[in-house]
Amino acid sequence: MRNKKATGNDYVPEHVLKLLGEAGLIIMTKLINTINETGEWRKDFTDVTMIALKKKPQATKRRDHRTISLIAPTA
Repeated sequence: MRNKKATGNDYVPEHVLKLLGEAGLIIMTKLINTINETGEWRKDFTDVTMIALKKKPQATKRRDHRTISLIAPTA
């Protein structure tokens, strides 16, 4: 996980996940394995916020923008 990234829909900063350490990794692994086994994903794990940013100050066309996606780091 890279540092200083925006939070996703869960509003959990990536550094908090890093602070959880080994115990947090075990809990997250159990959670992801449960999701994998049941096939049931929470809605906030599948939501993505997409934002169009202007490449040029007077951007009017689609090619004048770039898109970024905010994804929850826990997903």
